[in-house]
Amino acid sequence: MFNHVMIGSNDIERSKRFYDAVLGMLGAGEPLRNKASSGHTRLFYRHDGSTFCISEPINGEAASSANGGTIGFKCASPEQVREFHDIAVANGGVSIEDPPGLREGSMGPIHLSYVRDPDGNKLCAIYRAK
Repeated sequence: MFNHVMIGSNDIERSKRFYDAVLGMLGAGEPLRNKASSGHTRLFYRHDGSTFCISEPINGEAASSANGGTIGFKCASPEQVREFHDIAVANGGVSIEDPPGLREGSMGPIHLSYVRDPDGNKLCAIYRAK
């Protein structure tokens, strides 16, 4: 359904360090760096048919996180959910909500962890047993 997700950053190099570590753990390689004609920098992480983008805001205003918004990253195992969390925290993220682990829900058991990136964007690592 989705082609890409783009978020804003107030410090593109700090975001790059964070997402290189976190998305690298999921298998994404070095991002494509793009300098737009407007002068702002964007990073494009590509993996498994999807693109995750980070951009300096085009309008010159400060980037802000979405209140109520969450970006979910699919993991391959419960262990990868924990690793996502731990790598995120080790690279400037903040652990939020319940500790990483198993949750029972209406759609069956899922493993989750939640963190905020250095700009305050809420990220979720998720594994659903098949």
